[in-house]
This record gives sequence, structure tokens and C-alpha cells, in this order.
Amino acid sequence: MNGTHIGVRRGSEPLAVSKEKNAAKPKAKAKARKSQEKKTLVVVESPAKAKTIEKYLGRKYMVRASMGHLRDLPKSQFGIDVEHGFEPKYINIRGKGDLIRALKKDAKNAGKVLLASDPDREGEAIAWHLSYILGLDPKNDCRIVFNEITKPAIKEAVRHARSINMDQVDAQQARRMLDRIVGYKLSPLLWRKVRKGLSAGRVQSVTVRLICDREKEIEAFQSEEYWTIGAKLRKGKSPMFAAELALVDGKKLAVSEDGGKNVALHSEREAKALAAELAASDLTVGSVKRSERQRKPAAPFTTSSLQQDAARKLGFTSRKTMMLAQQLYEGLDLGRRGATGLITYMRTDSTRISALAQDEAREHICTVYGADYAPERPNVYAAGKKAQDAHEAIRPTSVLCTPDSIEKYLSRDQLRLYTLVWQRFVASQMTAAVYDTMRVTIRAGERLELRAAGSKLRFAGFTAVYAGSDRDKKEKDVVLPDLAEGDVLTLARSEPQQHFTEPPPRYNDASIVKTLEEKEIGRPSTYAPIIETIQARGYVQRVDKHFRPTELGFVVVDMLEEYFNKIVDVAFTAELENELDEIAEGKVEKNELLKSFYGPFEATLEAADEAIGHVELPVEVSDVPCELCGRMMVVKQGRYGKFLACPGFPECRNTKPILKKTGVKCPKCGGEIVERRTRRGRTFYGCGNYPDCDYTTWDTPQKETCGKCGAFLLKHRFKNGRSMIYCSNDACETRADHPINKELEKIRQRLAAKEAKAKGTEGEKAGVKAKHTRKVKAADA
Repeated sequence: MNGTHIGVRRGSEPLAVSKEKNAAKPKAKAKARKSQEKKTLVVVESPAKAKTIEKYLGRKYMVRASMGHLRDLPKSQFGIDVEHGFEPKYINIRGKGDLIRALKKDAKNAGKVLLASDPDREGEAIAWHLSYILGLDPKNDCRIVFNEITKPAIKEAVRHARSINMDQVDAQQARRMLDRIVGYKLSPLLWRKVRKGLSAGRVQSVTVRLICDREKEIEAFQSEEYWTIGAKLRKGKSPMFAAELALVDGKKLAVSEDGGKNVALHSEREAKALAAELAASDLTVGSVKRSERQRKPAAPFTTSSLQQDAARKLGFTSRKTMMLAQQLYEGLDLGRRGATGLITYMRTDSTRISALAQDEAREHICTVYGADYAPERPNVYAAGKKAQDAHEAIRPTSVLCTPDSIEKYLSRDQLRLYTLVWQRFVASQMTAAVYDTMRVTIRAGERLELRAAGSKLRFAGFTAVYAGSDRDKKEKDVVLPDLAEGDVLTLARSEPQQHFTEPPPRYNDASIVKTLEEKEIGRPSTYAPIIETIQARGYVQRVDKHFRPTELGFVVVDMLEEYFNKIVDVAFTAELENELDEIAEGKVEKNELLKSFYGPFEATLEAADEAIGHVELPVEVSDVPCELCGRMMVVKQGRYGKFLACPGFPECRNTKPILKKTGVKCPKCGGEIVERRTRRGRTFYGCGNYPDCDYTTWDTPQKETCGKCGAFLLKHRFKNGRSMIYCSNDACETRADHPINKELEKIRQRLAAKEAKAKGTEGEKAGVKAKHTRKVKAADA
């Protein structure tokens, strides 16, 4: 049949109905397809991380940032219902309303929501709060975690979504509520008894106590004089080598007698008498011991060891270290490669390394340094006894991403920290350094014995990449002549040296972090905030990179020690941390811990409120009169250190900085150069006639003058502790080929680059603002 058949087949629907159904099918398919095409929403903490992750996941995902916590306890009230099972009252954080609405909208339009906050307790709590805000069931598979921001790690995390770990959430809630109980109950007591505006923290108070106790040790320390005797010896015509007097009549020459076990020299007379006896004695080699010494590489970085090494080697504060590490972890723009995460998660107490990373490191070591530098089996490092071992150690996401290959994309400080992480990780997977050592004892007459030690590097091992400590860097080969038992030696000269016992050093960023870790106070993520908080509250100040307690710090700690001993007790605080760990492991119930802490604390608080009278802070009166009212100004402690204030406050509000005079005249106007501080606490020197005179210098003016031109000298301190003195007159002939010129030029270039960058940023902002203004005007028109 050539015609079109339009009849109705048996059992079929009428043609009109069939047409309606066929028309509806494309719409249903389009709707289903649209539903299937809904993107998966991934919520992370920071925009930088979001940009990197979105690149790896592709178009089927949209990645948004929560900017940290969105809910918290209210600032204006206690926020914990003690009577009803320590129920916390959470509210949306002020200023986050627009962000919350945007996230809710994205979640509503998404086919699925995944919460990808940081892989720690804080991150778990943020995910839990997000699940509440976005209406998700925390028991569903809505949580993903990853230790590094790389494409394989992100893809793997998405494939293995899990429910929110409520034990970890409870541990974070317990910590937050403990801190709230101490802060909101104890701080008002300090306001009433000491001074308005003070606050007390659970972990911070213990840290301030450690610093105060160290300062008391230093103040109480009595220095003692002692002497040692070195000698320069020679075998025949061989080069001289150094030895030191070790035994006198079989007793060790030491700092103190220690009950008669040792011999100690406490005066120059005793030292010279012994040196004379040494000069008159016949010297012969007693024993020669040759051996091999191995030095194994250190484990890859944990949070605390990274902060310690960055403080020692780079001069970074803990806060700066963690800020830079966060940037490296979240990802930086590497040109064509786009945003790339460079290191693994930087809050960890683990030294564990994945097998994949070990294999990659081994291949790199064999290729670049040779097979001898790679151990037969990968190096494995034991974690600390209290390590949670939740994440890997801090390492590069790829060892092939060498510091040299990405140098142009990183800022100076980002590169320095990344280089430190990269070198430490590579070194941790290398063989030990091998030294040939030689220990010699030398008899001097009947009574005296000297000792000499030699060392020569035979195989560099891990030191080819990373100097584990300052000692490694300074350690040089000490070669002794070929000595044998019975060889006769001659004394070239003896060198009595005077010493004084020294008090324990003040804490710096590296040592306070190490102490907090050893005493189990706080956890890796809390070290930097602790240090920043105690400075911001005025209890501690950083002076020449060391922490010193203020008068306020001493007063508050003494009061807490007397009435709240447990709050500042190191052992009690460490035990509390262990109990928080047990909550995270599901061994202890959150409310049990809060109840056991709150009852005794509340009772102590009531007793202390009755017993403590008003504490008067000692007032230091200066010799500077107030130019407004004539009263003698007093020394006050502020956030940025000490300053002068009029005691007539609030009637007279005059304040001025404390100017420490150097005794050096300004080369511009003849005024006196004084010591000043930046807002960040860094010391610099400027003319006392500022703002009329703008002379400034970072280097310390010296009272000594140049022998050539008569200008005053300056002392420049390098970050490694080395210093250099030079003439302040740029035109002086002593400055012609002085190494300081190169250093000063570097500083000038860095400052110029910073200024150019700042101007560029301001220009960009101005351009964006102008563009926005033009759009608004166009819309109005």
C-alpha cells in the first residue's frame, strides 16, 4: 500500500490520546534528565581550598566555602544549660547570614551535599553544624575527609563518603564548653578583683604559668664562676690539634664538685696553677679509639616540630608558620597547572607516611643522589605515645614538585617554609650520615689526663639534603694527626678559660611549643592560638624573640595558683586533654567530664570570691610630666607593650610611647636617636624629633664612632643570630667593599617590591570600585 495507514489497531489507544502521551514523554524525560544533572555540592572551609578542589572534581560538582564555623555559643551570655545536661545553646554567628542563605540555596538546588571541612575534631564539629543548617542527617554518608589536596586524594574521598563522627564532635564540644566555663565564670572575678577587661583561659593560664615560673627561676639564679683548661698539642711537626683537660687525680673536671666526685676550678689562681702543672708535665698518648658513628635522619614534620624548626631556622612565629602552612595546604596558583595543594594537612601529631609517598621519594632519591642514598627498606618512625595518628606527617603532596621548580610562583616566605618541609621529608627517607671518629686520651704526668676527639664525614647520607639542626650546619671535619699509644706530644700552649653558669633560657616560639607538647598541654592545632592569645591579653610580651611575663601576668598567675590551683596545674590540664581524647575515642561520655569539672570549679569560685580582696597592680611612675595637666605620667601595659599614660584618666587621656634613648645623635638634625616598636612588636630606631625628622633604621646604633669618618656605627643582626658592625655613613671609605652593602640592597629591594605590590592592590581595588560605579550610573540612566 502506498497510502499512509491511519487506522486504529486492535487494543490500541485513540489517536488523540496517543499524541498527548507522546508530547508528555519528552517533557518527562527532560525533567528526569534535569534532575539527574543536578550538581553535587561540596562544602569546604576556605575559598582558596574551594578553588583548588573544584578544579579536580569537574563540572558535576560545585564547591563552596563555609569560612570556618557558622554556629557557636553566644558571646553575650553563658550559653550552657548546666541544669539540663549541659545543653549548649548554639546560634548563627553574626555577620554570616548572607553566607548561610547562599549555602542553603545551593544545597536546595544540589542533587547531593558533601561536607569536606578539615580532617580533625574542629572540622568534624564544623561539618555537624553545617548538617544542622542545611537540613542533612548526620547519620547519612555526607562527610568526606582527605589528608592532601590532590586529584587522587579528592576523588578517593568522594568515593568513600561516611557519616559524621559524633564522638569527635562531642570531644570538640566538650573542649569548647570547658573553655567557656572557665572563661565566662573566672573572667568576671578578675574584673572585680584585678582590672576591667581581663580574661582567663583554661589552657592559656597554664602556659602563662610556665613562662612566669621560668622568669622566677631566672631571677632567683645565682651565677657561679668556673674555669676549664684547653691545650694546643703537636706530634712532631704535625699540625696542632686541640685537647681539653678532663681528669685530675682520676676525678672529672666539672662545673661543681658534686659531693667530692668531681674537681671544680672556681678561680683564676686555681686554673693558672693547674695550667702551669700541665706545662711542666710530659705528654704521652694513653689510648686511641677509632670507630664509626652514624647519624640517622629526623622524622618528617609534625605540627609542633614544624613550628620549632621554622622558629629556629627561619625566625617565624608559630602564628606565621601555621598561616603559611595553611596557604601551602589549600593550594597556590602554579601557572598552567592552576591552583595546586603543595603539602599535606598541617595539623597532625603523626610521623606516618603513605607507601605511595615513600615509593615516590625513593625513586627521586635514587635518580638525583644515587642508590647508596636510599635505604634498603623505607624508614619508618614511631609516633609519640599520645599521638592520635589520624593523619600523615606533614610532607609535600609530590616530591617531584621541587622548591626550585615552583620558586617563581611562591612568595619568599612561602618558598622558605615549603623548602623546609620538602627537605625534611626527603631527608627522612634517606640513609644515615656516616662519620669516622677518633677519641684519644693523653696522660700528663701522674695526675692529669687530657682528651681529644676527631671526626670526619665519610658519607653524607641525609645531610646532603637537610641539616637537621644548627649543630649539623656548624659541624666540620676535625682531623687529628695519626696517633698511636705511647706517642710523645709537645704542648704548644695552654688556654685557661673563664666561664659562668647560666640560668635556664627564656622560652621562645620553638621551646614553648616543645614544652607544651612534652607536658601534653593543648594539641597541635592549639599551640599557635595559645601563644597569640596570652600576648593579646597583655600577660606575656615577646622581647628579642623571647617571652617575658608582664606584671599583670605575674599578678593573675599568683592569684590563680592560690585559689584555682587546678586551673593552672600542668598535670591536671594534661589529664583533661587525655580525657578529651577518650571522648573522641568513644570511651568517655561528654557530660560525665563536664559534670566532674563543673561542680568542684563552681565551689572554688564561690570561696575565692569571698576570700580575695581587690588586688592593686603596682604602678610605675615615670619622670615624664604630662604636658596637658602636669601630673607625672605612669607606665601602663598595652597590647603592643608598655606606654606612658596620665594618671588623671579619665579627666586627662594623654598617652605617649616610652622612648628608650640610645645616646646617639641623629645624623639629619642632631636630635637623639631612640628605640621604637612597630605595631607588630618589631624594634627599630628613629629620631626623637619625629615627625619633624624622619630618620629611621632597623639596625642598632652604637655609641662607638668610625675611625675614618667619625660617624656612629650600626650593628646589623642576621636571622641566624650572626651580627655585623658597619659605619652609618654610606659615603665612608670603610663601606666601599663592605659585605653589608649587599645585605642592605636586598632589604631595599624587598621593601620596594612590597610597596609596588601594595600600590598594585590599591590600584586594582580602585579599578574595581570605578567599574562598579560606572555600572551603577549606567543602570540608573
